[in-house]
Amino acid sequence: MNADDIAALFTRSDGTFLCARWGRPVAPVIFGLADESLDIFRGAIRAGFAHAGHPLAETDPDMGANLMLFFVRDWPDLADIPDLDRLTDAPGLGDRLARAGADQYRMFRFDADGGIRACLGFLRMGGALADSHPAQLAEALFMRCALTFTQDITPSAPMAALIRAAYDPVLPVAARDPAHALRLAARMGGL
Repeated sequence: MNADDIAALFTRSDGTFLCARWGRPVAPVIFGLADESLDIFRGAIRAGFAHAGHPLAETDPDMGANLMLFFVRDWPDLADIPDLDRLTDAPGLGDRLARAGADQYRMFRFDADGGIRACLGFLRMGGALADSHPAQLAEALFMRCALTFTQDITPSAPMAALIRAAYDPVLPVAARDPAHALRLAARMGGL
């Protein structure tokens, strides 16, 4: 994976670049899964952040939970989540996702330094994701919540190395200059 490949992963359709990682310990909570699947997703999140060298916490002092994952059978089920409009600042989110034909969606909130403050992930399990292997889906979900990727990514050794490089404490928690991809590529070469 070269610097151009990396830059493309964090460049939005309007040409802006943002590579941000979590700047605070991650306090995850998962809604809508059966107990046997819940353990798989919790394990993937724990292992992923351990691999990145980033801490998990039981609670976030400002928000309680700051990584919230919602699994629903279909998008209209989002209407059953209390105060979802207030939590997301996105009224009618379920309707918009249904119209777009989306299977998953995530949104980030950021601290003043640009680091990820919170991530809300929504997955519709009644569609294409219904046949996903839980462990593979859990790994992919962790990776998509670990950094501000602008496109769908597939778990792989290079992606794991990229996440580990982005969490190098020498690097800033957020970068808006595409030249940051050069720094990430250099660290990946040494991993």
